Amino acid sequence: MERRKALGLIAATGAAATLPAVPAFGADKGHSAGITGRAPARGGYTFALDGNVKRTSVRFKNRYGLTVAGDLYVPKNARGKLPALVLSGPFGAVKEQSSGLYANEFARRGYVTLAFDPSFTGESGGTPRDVASPDIYTEDFSAAVDFLGLQKIVDRERIGAQAVCGLSGMALTAAAVDNRIKAVAATSMYDMSRSMSRGHQDFYTREQRQKVVDHLSRQRWIDAENGTYARLSHEVPFDDNGDIAPTDRVLPATLPADADPVTAAFFDYYRTERGYHPRSINSNTAWTATTPMSFFGFPLMAGIDLLAPRRALLVAGADAHSLYYSEDVAAQAPGTVDLLIVPGADHVDLYDRKNLIPFDKLDEFFTKNFA
Repeated sequence: MERRKALGLIAATGAAATLPAVPAFGADKGHSAGITGRAPARGGYTFALDGNVKRTSVRFKNRYGLTVAGDLYVPKNARGKLPALVLSGPFGAVKEQSSGLYANEFARRGYVTLAFDPSFTGESGGTPRDVASPDIYTEDFSAAVDFLGLQKIVDRERIGAQAVCGLSGMALTAAAVDNRIKAVAATSMYDMSRSMSRGHQDFYTREQRQKVVDHLSRQRWIDAENGTYARLSHEVPFDDNGDIAPTDRVLPATLPADADPVTAAFFDYYRTERGYHPRSINSNTAWTATTPMSFFGFPLMAGIDLLAPRRALLVAGADAHSLYYSEDVAAQAPGTVDLLIVPGADHVDLYDRKNLIPFDKLDEFFTKNFA
């Protein structure tokens, strides 16, 4: 029960949080507000750029005409046609955080890599801000493949995807229906459709699922009447009385003294200099309140059988609260999806703890499957 509370599925109190001010319809052109006086490290990036890698800010369009912002990482000693990877995640993070760290490391190893902000988030286009779509986020991966495949330095037959946490489900879904993605890997994988529509470890009852649908439907009327997009929990919590009790932040502004280990781990990444970024939703605010609606109607991983004969590798911490997502997908597609469990690692460790992230194994996986 405490773990569910940590994930925002059970609120600490029965009272709904006060909504933050949000822009009017059609006027939401900004990004997530940052924390006053807390500047991101290393010029806006949470990691140091490798001295043998060149990073370039790029823009490209997806199939819906939205502009996606990315960072292209290229080895400085690049020669000939190189293998390439598209990267994104975690859910609510930006390219200057975990996905950029992965892109930097793979580029150091000889890949051309593209870390991008999903549509409506970070520096990417789309309004309202900070709304998520499983369909459009899946499309963003294929659009990133379009961009990489047009680069003269990239071998189109050796393009893969690497995702972290909540964007992993979109990467796997994109790979299943876009065979230009020759292999896909994910760390600390989350199925956001399953998470939002069924709760952590599928704990929502049928009655609770209906309550969430009712809550989201009422919120649509509230937004329409107010001409604003409220920001509330994307994983909708219940109080101890079984009533909906949304919050207006992904993470608390300050860490409570009695914080559970899961909340403390997320806080230690998103809300400290380790991983904070002013454009990161998880660092500052919450998603638009009606974000879960599309995830109820768009089951990720439904077509995972189409990935074969290509392969996927899921990497999860042995101590991660999210481990069951990777285990279930691996069981759903035996012979196609392999599972690598990292001893002594929790969910957030695999965002940036390079001593725990098995980059050698990931490199070996892509090299083998690009052959």
